[in-house]
Amino acid sequence: EKTLTGMCAAMAGANLIYGAGMLDSGLIFSYAQLVIDNDIFKMIRKVMQGMHVDDENLAVDIIKSVGPGGDFLMQDHTMKYMRTLPSVPNLIERNNRENWLASGGKGLAERAAERAAEILANHKPTPLTPQQEKTIEDILQEAREYYREKGMISEDEWSVYMNALETA
Repeated sequence: EKTLTGMCAAMAGANLIYGAGMLDSGLIFSYAQLVIDNDIFKMIRKVMQGMHVDDENLAVDIIKSVGPGGDFLMQDHTMKYMRTLPSVPNLIERNNRENWLASGGKGLAERAAERAAEILANHKPTPLTPQQEKTIEDILQEAREYYREKGMISEDEWSVYMNALETA
């Protein structure tokens, strides 16, 4: 359902897919679902890039030279394109059942929960540069002034904001 909903939004031209990590019509947020959705959205983005149909990508000459029953996997062309053309999800299992069972047989939800816990425990965000911080503050200042003019920020709220700026 998430893939279909996201694909419809992307095909309609949306540049943002809403609902990552949400379950039960948005009443529940799940970090495990968030990492699953990340894989889904990466695949949608890959599909939306489209396929380039040209002589290089079709590789008709290589197909003719290798012939039926030949080894396409070891061709330079295959090595060049095999990691760039398909979507390569992090969590969605692409192994056959035997290999999946041999690697522990964990379901998608379990793998996603483990990956989410790993990210939460180990991720170190890259700090913003001073210029990035200034850009964000400029945007916030513009918004605050706009909402103050519209009467949507009270004078008390404005005073709290200005005092916070002075003490920062």
